Amino acid sequence: MPAALPSPQRSGLAIAAVGAVLFSAKAIVAKLMYRYNVDAVMVITLRMLFAVPLFMAIGWWQSRRLPALSWADRARVVFLGFIGYYLSSFMDFLGLQYITAGLERLILFLTPSFVLLATALLFRRPIAARQWVSLLLAYVGIVLVFAHDLDVTGPTVWLGGALVLASALTYGIYLILSGELVQRIGSLRLVAYAMCVSTACCVLQYLALGRPVAELAQPAPVMWLSLVNAVFCTVLPVSMTMVAVARIGAPMASQAGMIGPVSTLFLAFWLLDEPVSGVQLAGSALVLGGMYLLSARKP
Repeated sequence: MPAALPSPQRSGLAIAAVGAVLFSAKAIVAKLMYRYNVDAVMVITLRMLFAVPLFMAIGWWQSRRLPALSWADRARVVFLGFIGYYLSSFMDFLGLQYITAGLERLILFLTPSFVLLATALLFRRPIAARQWVSLLLAYVGIVLVFAHDLDVTGPTVWLGGALVLASALTYGIYLILSGELVQRIGSLRLVAYAMCVSTACCVLQYLALGRPVAELAQPAPVMWLSLVNAVFCTVLPVSMTMVAVARIGAPMASQAGMIGPVSTLFLAFWLLDEPVSGVQLAGSALVLGGMYLLSARKP
């Protein structure tokens, strides 16, 4: 019988899983917002504008408790903010213009294996066999959950696939580098500063596309959904992810995050009336089995 992991690791896995569920719920919120004829650029921009005051408050609170950052760490934070929540998300949305959501999700689920391999190669850290088995179970489950949406035909599929693969790689880099930096500067401070950088990138993108500032004043339902997107699908989950990385490391946190997009299956069934098949339920069970294996170890 496998024994439970030590309490800090169990709580770290739980925090990562809950954060992943909340973060994945942004897709449901976005679909609800699209009913009011807003596009992806508007959704992302409003999300970050509503979120940034909270991140600024967190950053200010943390800066009063912790020593000032070195210039080298400031540069690292700017780089992580650029690639982690701006560039990765932007390439993901670009890729979705050319491929199906099912194929996009399958490509994004390569991120945990990127993190595991890079951690083993760059930092010479051994990867436990149960992590590989957990990853395999989760991948099989993900394929079952999303294979019905899979479409690898069409002349632009390679372009879309390459963009989403680049998104997965950049987010993997973010997780790995943040895992090293979070120990020095603190998880909440890192995520607060990085998200402020990401917000600046989103606003600059909005203005560079020639979008009028007056368009940001949307109807009340869009603004309320944007507030939900900012607080419950951005501030809380990204903060929880960084706390989890600090407790259990980037490889295990990224694997725990695999439960997130599966949760969208049930959220879509509940909020969007999308059907759920028996095969999808079986795939979800495999993902949960992989999570259980990840949270257990031999005595």
